[in-house]
Amino acid sequence: MSAAPPTDLDDEETGTGLRKVIHIDMDAFFASVEQRDDPALRGKPVAVGGSSARGVVAAASYEARVFGVRSAMPSVRAARLCPDLIFCPPRFEVYKAVSRQIRAIFLHFTPHVEPLSLDEAYLDVTDDLRGIGSATRIAELIRARIKAETGLTASAGVSYNKFLAKIASDQNKPDGLCVIRPGEGAAFVATLPVKRFHGVGPRGAEKMAALGIETGADLARHDLAFLRQHFGSQADYLYRAARGIDLRRVRADRPRKSVGGERTFERDIGSGPALREALERIIAIVWERIERSGAKGRTVTLKLKDTDFRTITRAKSLPGPVTDERQFAEAARALLDGLLPLEQPVRLMGLTLSALEGESSASASAGADEAGQGSLPF
Repeated sequence: MSAAPPTDLDDEETGTGLRKVIHIDMDAFFASVEQRDDPALRGKPVAVGGSSARGVVAAASYEARVFGVRSAMPSVRAARLCPDLIFCPPRFEVYKAVSRQIRAIFLHFTPHVEPLSLDEAYLDVTDDLRGIGSATRIAELIRARIKAETGLTASAGVSYNKFLAKIASDQNKPDGLCVIRPGEGAAFVATLPVKRFHGVGPRGAEKMAALGIETGADLARHDLAFLRQHFGSQADYLYRAARGIDLRRVRADRPRKSVGGERTFERDIGSGPALREALERIIAIVWERIERSGAKGRTVTLKLKDTDFRTITRAKSLPGPVTDERQFAEAARALLDGLLPLEQPVRLMGLTLSALEGESSASASAGADEAGQGSLPF
């Protein structure tokens, strides 16, 4: 699996009452901001990121995605796929300012907002604080206000838990809305390819395909013992997800523990120069995520997984917060150099920044008034 699935199962709710959850995801956020602010870019393939040999695409417009350009892709490869691709240097302060505008719109409707990044968030609208009448209507109003106030489009998913709401928001992109109502979750998930499940990356999907698992329905046919045998700690998540179950709460006060990313290589890497080159790519990707989140942390951790699936981690804690990419990169390089030469080739490499401080989250007391409070239908 190339990405971590939801892990906050300690947050499970034991009650049986249904929640009303909206997941809002901005459409090609960084690239859309650039196209909004420069009319000459509208309708053209745009990538936000550096165009140098070590550059990485932070975001791609939908016009660029037609050519296969994706976020986290090396810029050199993106330029080969799309020769007319226009690179824009990131303007994170602008993106953060727009994100604050969007957050204020969310808080108008509910104080229960859990940001995931600058461009997406979960909202719990179970309590109809403004007497609007339905969660779907709230999602429609939020999308309309985002368009009116920022000139940007957002897609929304509405359902009774976070897993389904997030899948739904991706269903009709861009500028779309999808609602999965109570009783529909398991049937909806059954039709999905497993690669649509959050946490199932390309290699995870390949492993599942080798076991005859292509869709949610295929996954649901296997019991927990089988999944634990083949997928270890991810088994419980997969078992529930295949049945449309997710008991995690939307947490406005959720502390961010780390910001990071990892990459599973197409071929195992053993040489020092190749590992250092791979590390530079990951540094660029993770630093952009750090800047997006506005996080400041002191501990840099390097993770390696070798061909025998053994995990090696090394961490370095600095006296104060990491303030720039150079500082982050130097710590990461030192960690890798301390491990070389390796006994076995590496199939995965990851970096995280932790011991965070100053990460803001939506205040649980901000936003909506108490008028019209009541149970909200879909």
